[in-house]
Amino acid sequence: MEAGKAAGTDSREESRMIKVNVKFSGRSIPVEIPLDSTVRDLKSILQPLTNVLPRGQKFIFKGKVLVDEMTMRSSEIINGSKIMLMATQGLHQGDGPIKQEAPAIEKNLRRRTSELLKANKEVSVPKSQLERWKATGIIALSECNLKAIPEEVWMCGPSARLLDLSHNSLLQLPDKIACLSSMQKLLLNANDLSDELISWEGLTSLKSLTILSLNQNCLAVLPSAIGALTSLRQLLVENNKLTCLPTEIGLLTNLQTLKAANNSINDIPASIGECISLVEALYTSNNGLRSLPSTLFKMCSQLSILDLHGTEVTMDVLRQFEGWDDFDNRRRLKHQKQLDFRVTGSAEFDEGADKRY
Repeated sequence: MEAGKAAGTDSREESRMIKVNVKFSGRSIPVEIPLDSTVRDLKSILQPLTNVLPRGQKFIFKGKVLVDEMTMRSSEIINGSKIMLMATQGLHQGDGPIKQEAPAIEKNLRRRTSELLKANKEVSVPKSQLERWKATGIIALSECNLKAIPEEVWMCGPSARLLDLSHNSLLQLPDKIACLSSMQKLLLNANDLSDELISWEGLTSLKSLTILSLNQNCLAVLPSAIGALTSLRQLLVENNKLTCLPTEIGLLTNLQTLKAANNSINDIPASIGECISLVEALYTSNNGLRSLPSTLFKMCSQLSILDLHGTEVTMDVLRQFEGWDDFDNRRRLKHQKQLDFRVTGSAEFDEGADKRY
């Protein structure tokens, strides 16, 4: 009996499905495939999707070329892996999609995928919990070891006001996010989200969103569509891989707090000055900033916190900006209020701007 159970477990493990993203000609092709399928199997699946013959396909993963006999497992490919596909010139089949019947291997893999998805359907959220979500509008799912968002979340629809999915292993934010049309706070901290697997179209349709927190993910780009979130008051994108902020950031006229520490941002667009409600801006360590828009203090007339530790922006530079005196008064007043709650031996306050002597 025990041997039978073990054999069943091994069978399920061998046929476990993973989802990979194949990068080809500027697009990302999502593919679900059993973990122990070979590279040759993957080529067969991609033939009708790319119009490239298997012998003309070459996969590169982590800098190594994958050979046909290797399996996903032996290649150390896991769920969410990104694989580069290079096509040999002259081995494409025509200009359009292939019309003939797909190879038998592809049919078998699709059948196995369907069967496995049915057999391994995720455990449903208890009805009582779903009803509580709908009644309170609060969906708290942080630290639940999630790799995908439960379907029951989407059943909450317009009743959802706060969704906390922080500290999971989510790889994707799907289009269905748009159905949570009354969402006000969305917390997605510490997942494995990359910008190309976030449905920005769905996300930016949430017109009531006031807090969007994407700290500790794998974001390389914030799209221009972010400017559609005109109700946003807090945008938190610390500890990502961002190199810039989009010009459309200036459309967020209700934005009060922008935190983007520990990225690789080298430049701030002048449009930041149009964020007239900005009170707290943090472009701190590991961002390589050398300058800020000179109109920042004049345009952002409510700004009172500007943390510039770890940048090359000096106090002497800031003092040359128009509106510095008003900003200086606001920040000192805020600092004085903080000092009222603690004992300190110095009133020195430099906002984090590095001093050069």
